[in-house]
Amino acid sequence: MSSKTYIPRSDTALLIWIKKLLAYTAQNMTSWHITAPLVELNAQADAYGEALGKTLESNHGSIDVHNKNVARQTLEKTARAYIQGFLAKNPYVTDADRKEMGLPVYDTVPTSVSDPLGQATAEISYPGRTQLRLHVKHVADTPIDTKASYGCRIYYSLYAPGEEAPTSGKDLRLSMFTRRKKEIFNFQPEDSGKTAYFSIRYENSKGKTGPWGPLFSAIIP
Repeated sequence: MSSKTYIPRSDTALLIWIKKLLAYTAQNMTSWHITAPLVELNAQADAYGEALGKTLESNHGSIDVHNKNVARQTLEKTARAYIQGFLAKNPYVTDADRKEMGLPVYDTVPTSVSDPLGQATAEISYPGRTQLRLHVKHVADTPIDTKASYGCRIYYSLYAPGEEAPTSGKDLRLSMFTRRKKEIFNFQPEDSGKTAYFSIRYENSKGKTGPWGPLFSAIIP
C-alpha cells in the first residue's frame, strides 16, 4: 500500500479510520516517544464527522456536500502531515501497529541483485559511412538473468591494418553502457578501413558485470 492510498476513499470509512488512528495513537504515545495527536487534528476529525452527518440527512443540500468535501480535504492534509512526522518512520512503531492503524508497511530489506551469468553478443549492420550499428542479442544456451541483466557494457577498440588483433574482451580499451538493443557507433573519416573489435558483458544495477561475451569485429566502411 503506498502513502497515497492508505486513506480510505469512502467518506464513512475515513471517519472510522481517523477515529481509530487517534485512539490507538493516544494509547501508545508514551511507548512510541511522541506527543499526543494534535488538538487541531482531533478538532478537524470532529468537524468532518459533523459535516458528514449533515450530508447523510434526507434534506441535505449542495452546500452541505461542499462543506463536507472541504472538511475532508483539511482533515486529510493534517492527518498526512502528522503520520509522516510522528508515525511513518518512527522506530518504536511496529509493523503490527501500522497494520492496526491501517498504515503502509514498508519493506526495508534491500532487494538482492545477483551478478549476471548470461552472455551477450551483437550482429553488425552498416547504416552509413564510418558507422557501425550493433544489434545486441543474448547468447543462446547461456543463463537468462531477469533481474541481473540490467543492461550491457560494450567494450571496443580500433586496430589499424597490420596491428596485432586482441584475443579477448580484456584487451579492449574503451567501453560504453547501454540499455538499448541497438547502438550506432560513429567513427572518424580517418578510421575508415580500420577494424573495430567488440565484446559485450551484461551489467546489473549495482555495476556488477557478467562473463565476457564472444569477441567479434567489423571493418569500418
